[in-house]
Amino acid sequence: MILLVAALVILGPERLPGAIRWTTSSLRQVRDYASGATSTLKKELGPEFDELRKPLAELNELRGMTPRAAVTKHLLGGDDTVLRDLEKAVPDRKELFGTNSGMPGGGPSLPKPLEHNERPPIDSDAT
Repeated sequence: MILLVAALVILGPERLPGAIRWTTSSLRQVRDYASGATSTLKKELGPEFDELRKPLAELNELRGMTPRAAVTKHLLGGDDTVLRDLEKAVPDRKELFGTNSGMPGGGPSLPKPLEHNERPPIDSDAT
């Protein structure tokens, strides 16, 4: 909708219909070229085309995979009941750190920042 309003302001009402026709025909032409190239590859490569697509499909599947999904799929055979039971067994973050710990959402409280020209404490054992 924003693009349409911007095009209306930039091109004006008399040139906008022609620009829309040109854009839709160009997109249709690009789509036809892409599908034509795919069908040509299928014809020329035959069954080898599917062998080329298989690794790409696997790569695309891995791209959207979260760490939890990877563990569930590869180590647990798709059964995530172990992970759900583990989540139930581990206490909530707020229970571990408390809600008034100084951080939003809970977490360990941090020491207050140093004042201007204040020297940091020195740990003689660590230095």
